[in-house]
Amino acid sequence: MPNKDFAYRRLYTALRREIEKGGYAFGEKLPSKRALADRHRLSVVTVEHALALLTEEGYLAPRERSGHFVVYREGSNFPVADPALRPLPPETLPAKPSFPFSVYVRAMRRVMGDFGAAVLVKSPNNGLPALRTALARYLLRSREIEVSPDQIVVGAGAEYLYGLIVQLFGRRMRYAIETPSYEKIEQVYRAGGVSPEKLPLGPEGIDSGALAASAARLLHITPYRSFPSGVTASAAKKREYLRVMAEREGWIVEDDVESEFTPFQKPVESVFSLDPAGRVLYLNTFSRTITPAVRIAYLVLPHSLLGRFEEKAGFYSCTVPTFEQYVLAELLESGDFERHINRVRREMRKKRSF
Repeated sequence: MPNKDFAYRRLYTALRREIEKGGYAFGEKLPSKRALADRHRLSVVTVEHALALLTEEGYLAPRERSGHFVVYREGSNFPVADPALRPLPPETLPAKPSFPFSVYVRAMRRVMGDFGAAVLVKSPNNGLPALRTALARYLLRSREIEVSPDQIVVGAGAEYLYGLIVQLFGRRMRYAIETPSYEKIEQVYRAGGVSPEKLPLGPEGIDSGALAASAARLLHITPYRSFPSGVTASAAKKREYLRVMAEREGWIVEDDVESEFTPFQKPVESVFSLDPAGRVLYLNTFSRTITPAVRIAYLVLPHSLLGRFEEKAGFYSCTVPTFEQYVLAELLESGDFERHINRVRREMRKKRSF
């Protein structure tokens, strides 16, 4: 299994680099699955997995009975002109199996046995070191995001962290959000005294013309299956976001909800991992992956914002009980959480054909 997974990732990485460097031009057809399998000495199934992920990320678009065509175009501020070359619209995800209650109870018992009365001690403002360390390790394993525990802030739900973002950047900053988008993003920003610009979504992400015309210096995006539209930002669109915000010396908030529920073995690339300048804040929550009753979310800050955050918002007490933080840390470190996610992905793969 490890060798098969390595081959799948290796081919995905090799094809992605060729596309990014122009080895396969925009609109060009890739060799057939059989030809790629013969060239790289891999099975057709492994090739299909790599092509499916490249399609999911917006590098390729399949045409029925014709093959896969390149839709990635670096530096373009224009939408894809040929509708046949656009990535397929995202499918409706199947219902996710709930997190096993028995597994959660076992984790609670282990925490009580291991920590005893320590679960009643007040948490540090940015979250327990044990949880932040577990989150940093998980992000490296699952998302190829390398951060230190000091960069992570834990809070009771994504909405709480949206409010901290307003505290961090202030009301004078020009904010922009996707439209349509998760309604509470706008509600929290407005409650904080911010009137965000609404930038319309197209099939690949925020409309390029609207983004260029905007004066925003903070862009809040949900690049993977944005709710309620289901739009996933293409690879070129993600780089467009980074380029535009770098030119404005602005910031991006990457709201990465749902990314764990890709049907593929490797989640789509994050904007945070693509950012060389340290201008992306990464945000995620466990309310979708475990249960809405678990109000634990986390925010990953670039190193350059740590001092500002400590000054502007570091005085807020952590809003997640110590006991719940220890339980989540146990689920992450024991592998129970990832086993659940992998079970969900396997079920999703059974319901789709590559």
